[in-house]
Order: sequence, then C-alpha cells, then structure tokens
Amino acid sequence: MPKQYIDLATLKFILYKVHDLQNVLDQDRYADYDQASVDLFLNAVKDFSDKELFPFFREMDAQAAHYKEGEIIVHSQVREYMKKGGEMGLIGALFDYDIGGLQMPNVVVTAATYIQETANNHLPGYIGLTLGAAELIVHFGNASLNDTYVPKMITGDWGGTMCLTEPQAGSSLSDIVTAAVPNGESYKISGQKIFISGGDYQGAGNIVHLVLARIKGAPAGTKGISLFVVPKKRPSANGGLIPNDVNTLGDFQKMGQKGYCTTHLSFGDQNDCQGWLVGEPNKGLKYMFLMMNGARIGVGRGAAAITMAAYRASLSYAKERPQGRNLTTTGKKDVSQEQTLIINHPDVKRMLFFQKVVAEGSLSLVLLASKYHDLSTTHANPKEREKYLLLLEILTPIVKTYPSEMGSVSVSNGLQVLGGYGYCNDFILQQYFRDIRIFPIYEGTTGIQSLDLLGRKIPMDNGKPLQLLSEEIMKTINGASEFSELVPYAEKLGTKLELAQQVLQFLLPFAQKGDYQRFLSDATVFMEFFGNIVMGWLWLDMGKKAQNELVSGDTQYSAELLKDKIHAMKFYFKYELPKSTALAEVLMNKEVLTLASDTKVFG
Repeated sequence: MPKQYIDLATLKFILYKVHDLQNVLDQDRYADYDQASVDLFLNAVKDFSDKELFPFFREMDAQAAHYKEGEIIVHSQVREYMKKGGEMGLIGALFDYDIGGLQMPNVVVTAATYIQETANNHLPGYIGLTLGAAELIVHFGNASLNDTYVPKMITGDWGGTMCLTEPQAGSSLSDIVTAAVPNGESYKISGQKIFISGGDYQGAGNIVHLVLARIKGAPAGTKGISLFVVPKKRPSANGGLIPNDVNTLGDFQKMGQKGYCTTHLSFGDQNDCQGWLVGEPNKGLKYMFLMMNGARIGVGRGAAAITMAAYRASLSYAKERPQGRNLTTTGKKDVSQEQTLIINHPDVKRMLFFQKVVAEGSLSLVLLASKYHDLSTTHANPKEREKYLLLLEILTPIVKTYPSEMGSVSVSNGLQVLGGYGYCNDFILQQYFRDIRIFPIYEGTTGIQSLDLLGRKIPMDNGKPLQLLSEEIMKTINGASEFSELVPYAEKLGTKLELAQQVLQFLLPFAQKGDYQRFLSDATVFMEFFGNIVMGWLWLDMGKKAQNELVSGDTQYSAELLKDKIHAMKFYFKYELPKSTALAEVLMNKEVLTLASDTKVFG
C-alpha cells in the first residue's frame, strides 16, 4: 500500500502559518526549540510511522487482540512500538528534562501523535494512555510514586491505563463502587472496571493502572472518589515485582480498532490488591478531569487522523479508477471515448471535497486547542493564561465531537467513492469506517459533550469563554475582509455569528427560569450547529492565511497548496456552512417532542 496516508505539507502549513507555532516557541519553557528542530522531529516521526506503524495496520485488524488463559494476546508490534517509541522520547515528550522528558510543546506532540494515528490508529493509544497515567503521577503523586513508576513508563518498559468505567455505572462516575480500605501506607482495592483500553497485554513488563475508587466512609457521589496507583505487579521488599491481585477477566471483541485491546479487569479477588493514594483523599475526579482536556483533545485528534487517512485512501483510488465517461455538450455520453477516471465526475469531486474540508478542518481545530493548552500553562502573562484557558474550555467539547461525528460521515463518503469495492475487505476504507465509529463514544459520548458545551461552557463565567471566542472569530472576519476575494465569506460568517446569538437568546431564558430540561433537550443539535460555525471560522482563517501568503509572494509553500486551501474554504462555505440555518430553525422551534413523559409514543 502507498504510504500517502497524510499530507505533511498541509499539517506544517496549519501548524506553522495558520496557528503560528512561533507564538508557542517564544515561551520560556520551549526556549530550546525552533521551527527547524520541530521540522526535524516531525519528519523523523513520519519516517518512524512509515516503518513501524503503517505496515502493520491491516495485519492488526486481521489478527485481533484477544483473551486467552488469563491474559490478553496482542500483535507483537505492540511491544516493538512501545520500546522504540520510548527510545524516541514519544512517551516522555511533554515532561520536564529533569525526569527524562523532552519538554516539548503540547501542540508539537499533538502533531507528532496525529502523524502516527494516520498511519495506524491501533498503536498510539498504548503510548497515549501510558503518557496520561504517568502525567497524573507526575502532577499529583508523591516522590515515592514518581520514583517507582514514572521512569519505566517513560521508557515504554511499563504500560499505563486509566480505570474509570464500572459495569453498573457506565458514564455515571458518581455511581462508582470500587472500594479502597486503608492498609498501613497503602489501601486494599476491590472492584471491577470495564472498557479499559490497553488494560493488559502479553509482553509488557508491568501495567500501571490509575484507578478511581471510594475510600470506606467517603461521601456519596463524585465528591467521595479518590485516585490510586494500582500496578498489575507491585514492588517487593527485595526490589523485584510480585503479582498484585489484578486479574484480567476477559476482553471486548470490537467492531473496529481490533489491534487496540479493551479489557475487563477485577481488583482484589483474593483480597491482596494494594493501591497507593495519589494526592489527597476524595479529589480523584478533580485530578482526573484536570487531565481530561488533554484526553478529549486526544479523541478528536484520533478521529481527525482516521478521517485524513481515509480521505487520502479514497483520493488515491479516485485518481486511478476509470469508470464511465464525461457528458458531451449534447448531454449524452460518447461511448467511443475512453473511460474517464472517477475523480472527473462532479459528484465524486463533491464527496472528496467534503472529506477534505472535514479532515483538514478537524486537524486545524485539534492543533488550535493544543496551542491554547500550551499557552494556558506557559504564557508569561497571567491574564493571557486565563484567556487561553477559557478558550480551551469552550473549544474542548467541540474538539472531541466535531472530528468524531463529522469524521464518521466523512469516512462513509470515502467508502462511497469506492462504490461496492469500499464495502469489501480488499480495500482499506471499510476498516477506517469501523475504526472511527468508537470515537463519538470515547471519553464521554457526543450527548455528554453537548450537555457540557451548552449547559456548562456557554454560561461559564457569565459567558466569558463565549465572548472571548466571538472576539477571536471577529478578528478573523476583520482580517479576511482586507482581501476583496474573501469579503463575501467574511460577511457570511458574520451573519452566522449573529445567528448563534439569536439561538442563544432563545435558549438561555429556559435556563434562567430553571427549566433545564427544556434548555438542554436539544443540546446535541446545538453542538452540531455551533461546531458547524466554528469550523467555518477555522476555514476562513485558513483561507485568509493562504491568501496573505499568495499576496506577499512567500515561497515557503507552493502556490498550488495555497490556492487549494482557498478553494476548500469556498467549498465549506457553499456546501457546509449553510446547514447551520436549518439547525437554527430546529433549535428555535417552540414545539417540544423529546420531553414527553409517556413512553407509549414509541408504540
């Protein structure tokens, strides 16, 4: 298979020009980096992905991870990837130098992980979860936990997970019952966790679980949840490792991402599972959610990566597949002519452009959120840090949702480009289609993200995040208006911003009157509506930057690439942005149909 699963030039254009990476590199923490060093790193990651990820993508789907005799059997490349990824510094890239990290900007690590996920979305999760678990220990764990676990996690010798979900609780974390009983310097842990990605696999020296549990006597609900380090094997008195009564009960055989194992774990079946408290008691959910912005950006990034890889695959097919003939001036086909490539058919072009605007727009959204994440923690000015944190707050549910939901539609269009072949195992599109379907469910479903956006982030701080986001959008509108070719698009986005205000003026009074059921009943429709407008903003910004490069004569990027971005922006504004009008009509319709108490309406 060709290794054209990503357009690296587009990634670099968005990272360096559209989102101005230099603004992040100017922060003191990243003083050792410049664009040239970042470029070398990203090129190395692409080369690594060509050799260690992409060649195993279809093989890992065919040879699915599975449970056998108490453990999870995974493809041998999982351990190779963990080992080599650790050696490259991919696991410790975000961490400080003094603990073996690369102290690299989050947005650069996001770009590097995105490259890997376009190559093989089954593998990066193993590193990603290890990084996330180590990050929790680094931020909130004591010196002993840091010294015991973090070094081997950073090198990839040990894996890591986050254990939240329980059989009876699902997404409702307030119903967690996994118990922790004080036992000297540690706690005895008992309970079960399900849907644990990377929860166990053959060949890992150890798996370090970050487990949410309730200490005996703790308050009910989310206020009584604590966070624990619970390794599969615990340190022994002689410096070795011994079993810690963490048992794999089985795995979940999934529709997609078959090479990325998902396990059912049991803790303390023999009353000999020890866990060590991270931070203070009853603050586990707070600690976990401080990391959740990164996790949700990670889900959006993974979906965006699959969307891009599927687009590149269907584009490659459309450039090679002859079928049908172009219509003549009489409206009829001339059968004496040779067949034309399907990329020449307008409807195929429409589907390809749709995939393109979703894929590249989603990448822009993910990188922007990662940039905000960097600046919210490293900017020298406290007021600027606060601004970027609020922007990150309002964007996070959109970053998680838009690439997941629209990416699924995009990959479906990619499959459609291939026609009947797209439905067959011979071609890669059906695997992308299966793989991406989990992303609207990962790390809080679309429904949960939509409640978060409309119910929490829009009203947050008396609407301050929304105000800041609106100001950023207006900056782009004003900047685009300086180019005559972009004025119609700037004006159109301005009307959509006004439309968003009209929708909120209709919805917010329900919340002000305490009718939260009505206020949030169409939260998912609002997510689609608002995400559509945000994506319009990102495409106008991309078009503005491309137009500016063309006018200035900058030769860093080809004129072909720059014109390509402007054309894609125009496509989004013609075919996608108008959908917000229909969604606004739904949102401002006074008829309520989903709050009926009588379930007999379903027949």
